[in-house]
Amino acid sequence: MTTIATTHRVRVLAAPGDRHEEILTPEALGFIGRLDAAFAHRRDEILKERRRRRDRLVSGSPLDFSIATAAVRADPDWRVAPPAPGLTDRRVEITGPPDRRMTVNALNSGARVWMADFEDVTAPTWDNIVGGQLSLLDAIERRIDFTTPDGKEYRLGEDLATIMVRPRGWHLLEEHLEIEGRPVPAPLVDFGLYFFHCAQRQIDAGHGPYFYLPKLENAQEARLWNDVFVLAQELLGIPRGTVRATVLIETITAAFEMEEILHALREHSAGLNAGRWDYLFSIIKTFGHRTDFQLPDRAQVTMTAPFLRAYTELLVRTCHRRGAHAIGGMAAQVPSKDPEAGAAASARVRLDKEREAEDGFDGSWVAHPALVPVCREVFDGVLHDRPHQLDRTREDVHVRAADLLSVRRIGAPPTAAGVRANVAVSLRYFEAWLRGHGAVALGGLMEDAATAEIARVQLWQWLRHRRIDRDDLLVVIDEECAALTAERPYALVAQAAAVLERAALERDLPDFFTADAYSRHLVRRAQVRS
Repeated sequence: MTTIATTHRVRVLAAPGDRHEEILTPEALGFIGRLDAAFAHRRDEILKERRRRRDRLVSGSPLDFSIATAAVRADPDWRVAPPAPGLTDRRVEITGPPDRRMTVNALNSGARVWMADFEDVTAPTWDNIVGGQLSLLDAIERRIDFTTPDGKEYRLGEDLATIMVRPRGWHLLEEHLEIEGRPVPAPLVDFGLYFFHCAQRQIDAGHGPYFYLPKLENAQEARLWNDVFVLAQELLGIPRGTVRATVLIETITAAFEMEEILHALREHSAGLNAGRWDYLFSIIKTFGHRTDFQLPDRAQVTMTAPFLRAYTELLVRTCHRRGAHAIGGMAAQVPSKDPEAGAAASARVRLDKEREAEDGFDGSWVAHPALVPVCREVFDGVLHDRPHQLDRTREDVHVRAADLLSVRRIGAPPTAAGVRANVAVSLRYFEAWLRGHGAVALGGLMEDAATAEIARVQLWQWLRHRRIDRDDLLVVIDEECAALTAERPYALVAQAAAVLERAALERDLPDFFTADAYSRHLVRRAQVRS
């Protein structure tokens, strides 16, 4: 690759892009270098501990609420920081990649919050990562208005959503930034660039630097983020406690440490979110070796399942006990041009949001601007003129470890249709991801990395426990490859099939498809272009 910048030991290994120099300034790269020097080693230790804990669970160690942190859970007096400006009322939040069109649409959508997502809905090409940072900077500076070649105008309105940024998880690296011959942790890049350029701008605009934190597995990882926030604020002269972060509870181990995670982040906490798709992925990945943790077709796993009810009700109780917002899960439906299909999708969204609002959630997520009114109407009906329902402490909820782990109560064999659906979704999503698209509308749903992960780990689990035949699965993969080739003759079908086979058919389950696919394909393509 071509080296285009060197500063404070940080090298940028990529060809120059349009306006990249506005983001990749020597000062910004130096800031990332300071964060890397302070935290890269701890990040490595955290990943080692993840592997050790996973090995213990595979070996039969029980998963339970920790005795060592019982005092944190028992102490009735501690609370998280009060809601920050722009985060008091979060009844509707929209998520999406920080490309220019989505940035304008999300900010104008009528949602109270927009989560600009560098993780599950952004394929991490270098252009996407730097371009996303440019979109955020331009939005805050109100210079993002543009007109497409076909004449469609995108203009910011007056009542805009509050921006929260989701950086990539600790398990990912940014191969285009190098320090002493090694890549920089991706979350430090996403966080660092946004914080350096936009933190003070957001404060001046009346909000602040706000974040969503993905894929955390325990309170130790939350403490690492808290220390990142403390140092970043110190380096830029921003008052301690200005940062706010909502943690996605999307791993089974984090579900057992919700209070500890809030405690670790309490001066910077903005609550917890029920990241249900990754949560299902985590359960299969963690307990896929066990016969009593086999899930049926993913379409049959609804939020009314007992183990998911335990998870969401515990989240609400935990948050409200500590004065923190509880944010519900994603409605992934995409509006349909077919009136009947559109009405059915809207009804499913409404039912889902009604359950969350009645359970005590303070707001919820949607993936498409057209779903904002549905979600808002449901929460308006419960909240009325109140900004949240933190007063509902849900003292009636009592969740045991066994409740969170009661997956076997919904066990069922996979169906042929379910197997084919998982292959079709995985293959098509991986192909789009390799082309640089992280959010893909398939079958009326907005699929992202989390839903693709569920699809591929289910295939792996069914193969492991001989619920499906390997040769039969290979036939389905070949058939779906042929169908995708017919749909798009120039699609990256062979590359997508290779990702699927490594992600679902290997004896040992890869932790994430993204790490393998990123290093094998996205970085390689960037090398070729440069």
